[in-house]
Amino acid sequence: MTWTVIDSPIGELRLVERDGALTQIEFTPFRDSDGRPRGARADDHPLLAEAARQLRAYFAGDLTDFDLPLAPTGSAFQHSVWEQLTKIAYGDTASYGEIAARLGKTNAASRAVGLANGSNPIPIVIPCHRVIGANGTLTGYAGGLDRKQTLLSLEQKDALF
Repeated sequence: MTWTVIDSPIGELRLVERDGALTQIEFTPFRDSDGRPRGARADDHPLLAEAARQLRAYFAGDLTDFDLPLAPTGSAFQHSVWEQLTKIAYGDTASYGEIAARLGKTNAASRAVGLANGSNPIPIVIPCHRVIGANGTLTGYAGGLDRKQTLLSLEQKDALF
């Protein structure tokens, strides 16, 4: 496992790769006590450098679709939700209920979709920020509602970087 930290308009982001795939993007403050995950810092790792390049292009308003090998860790249900998130187009949003319906579930599954959405280990690239409440309001986001609003505003063609 290797990692790097990049600056972004929404704060520092820690990018983590394992076995040639991106496994995490973490927001500051980072979860571990010393600020570093296990593994080695590798700012020049080809995948991490490419992920950093694509994220910078996204924040500049020049990239709408990421092309990176991903390996998020989660349950089969979480993976099914995350797959649906990747189908929400840049600049669009979907509600938790809409995601549940796309999975063939009833609206009662919205809460489970929300929990899976909130546990997405690769935010931005797997665009969990594009999921909103049924009434169009912003709801929880692991990175905080300010970051979610910033990302949604960016996708309305307001470059940030």
